[in-house]
Amino acid sequence: MATQTISTADFKNGMGLKIGNKYYTIVEFQHVKPGKGGAFVRYKIKNLKDGRTIEQTCNAGTKFESVQLITREMQYLYNDGDSYYFMDNDTYEQIPVSKDFIGDNAKWLVENDNCSLLYADDELLGVTPPMFITVEITQTDPGFKGDTVQGGTKPATISTGAQIQVPLYLNQGDKIKVDTRDGKFVQRV
Repeated sequence: MATQTISTADFKNGMGLKIGNKYYTIVEFQHVKPGKGGAFVRYKIKNLKDGRTIEQTCNAGTKFESVQLITREMQYLYNDGDSYYFMDNDTYEQIPVSKDFIGDNAKWLVENDNCSLLYADDELLGVTPPMFITVEITQTDPGFKGDTVQGGTKPATISTGAQIQVPLYLNQGDKIKVDTRDGKFVQRV
C-alpha cells in the first residue's frame, strides 16, 4: 500500500496519522498565526493502541504520513482460552485475536454479537464491543419484597463473567441490558 503524505493544512478531526511506527488519530487541532514569527499548528492526537492522548506543536506545513483507518464489522464467535475468534460478515473468514490484545473488552463480548475491529494499513489496532449487550445475571444475592429503594444497588455477575452493579429487585436468571462503555445496568429485558 502506497503511503500518502499530508501537510498540516490537510488536517481533519478523526484523520489517521502514522508517526514513527505508531498509529494516531487527530482529536483536535488549531492553526496559530502569531503577530511575529511563522505560523504553527497545535494539535492533539490519540494513540490508537494504548488510548493515550498527546498534545504537540509543529510548524505550519509540516508533512505527516497519512493512514487510512478502516472499521470492519465482525461477529464474535467464541474463545478457546487463548484466542477470541471473529468472523467477517462478508467473506466468512475467521480471525483469531489474542486474549492479551482484547484485554478488558473481553468481559463485554457475547457470542454472535457484532463488534467493530479497527484496522490501519491491514494492522488490527482495536476491538470494540457493541454499545449495549443483553446478558443474564448468573450470580447475585436474592432480592426481597420491598427492595425497591430508589437508587439501591447490589453486585452481580453476568454471563460474560463481568461484575456490575444492578438494582436490588433483580435476581439470578434475569436478562438485562448493559452499557459496555461504563458497565452500567440499563434495563431489564
